[in-house]
Amino acid sequence: MLFQRQYYLQKIAPFIGKDLIKVITGQRRTGKSYFLRQMAEELKKKSPEKLQIYIDKERLEFDFIKTYEDLAKYVEKQTGKQSAILFIDEVQEIKNFEKALRHLLNTGKWDIYISGSNADMLSGELATLLSGRYIAMEIFPLSYPEFLQFHKRKDRPESFQKYLRYGGMPYLYHLTLEDETVFEYLRNVTNTILYKDVVAKYKVRDIEFLENLTRYIADNTGSLISAKRISDYLKSQRLKHNHNTVMEYLNHLANAFLIHRVKRYDIQGKRLLEIGEKDYFTDIGIRHSIGGYKQADMAKLFENVVYNFLKQQGINVYVGKLRNKEVDFIAQTGDKIIYLQVTLSLASDTVKKRELGNLKAIKDNYRKVVITGDEYVTGTPDGIEIWNIRNFLTGFNF
Repeated sequence: MLFQRQYYLQKIAPFIGKDLIKVITGQRRTGKSYFLRQMAEELKKKSPEKLQIYIDKERLEFDFIKTYEDLAKYVEKQTGKQSAILFIDEVQEIKNFEKALRHLLNTGKWDIYISGSNADMLSGELATLLSGRYIAMEIFPLSYPEFLQFHKRKDRPESFQKYLRYGGMPYLYHLTLEDETVFEYLRNVTNTILYKDVVAKYKVRDIEFLENLTRYIADNTGSLISAKRISDYLKSQRLKHNHNTVMEYLNHLANAFLIHRVKRYDIQGKRLLEIGEKDYFTDIGIRHSIGGYKQADMAKLFENVVYNFLKQQGINVYVGKLRNKEVDFIAQTGDKIIYLQVTLSLASDTVKKRELGNLKAIKDNYRKVVITGDEYVTGTPDGIEIWNIRNFLTGFNF
């Protein structure tokens, strides 16, 4: 085992051996299969006498398991009456798999772990048949501290620039961190997500429209957008689709974990808003493979990296609105709330006034934080914490 993702191992630990299905979700190639293998190894050490069954639906030897009947018949044949641990990788490839899982869970003999690359598996039949009987955990690409550990790098500005440029897909460990090599690999991953997890799954007919929509999101990462705004832009490119189709395709991209859609929250009215969302890429390297890496986009990349960090910690994240002001993120966990602004630099008095002013306008006592690319930052003006982005990603505690 080259690298253990301790955060996820600790998060799943309380549920090991419990009468709950452990559902591992996330974008393709973020390490779900690796994590399942790690779990199998860990459980083998703890209970070497316990039978394990591992089904990997990306391997031809398991191609015969196509339906829930095939699945139930196969695993029961392997175990007879004894209890066992079951791992299924890319479970969504098995039709109506949730029926077999419910049957197995009802026998009381199984400790079950499954993975999938589409958020749809957490809705519909799975939620209906197994309500209250599963826990879900999303595996993200490497965080910045994981990137440093994975690639054996020190936390330095040049290391952070590598992370901003190439992202955190785990397989990059096996590649030379150079543009031609990395982006060729990431383009192949992107195509697999688009054509297998979106086009094939949802039977998308207008592939050109989907590709242009994805590029638009890459170009407008972190911008407030609406279905109408996207639709109007794409019409200008002679690609005509109504608002409903735009929303449908955006939801497909989110269900494939290519992007995360972030809702706006009215701080004064204390309610979620229906209009206007921001979209961030699960992996910024994937984003660059679609829209290109540009120095002019650095502010967007800072936001995207901070958003991913918050989500990796299991934090609920919203975009804040306070009258005519915007707060980049509202991070909420339990009864804790933190307001965060992200900026490249506070060197300009105009920027400093804007970023600090937006937070000062919030009249409550929750923590308020500005994250900046400035290497040397000190002080807490009016109680507002100022963090260098690398220090934030490696040392911020909620």
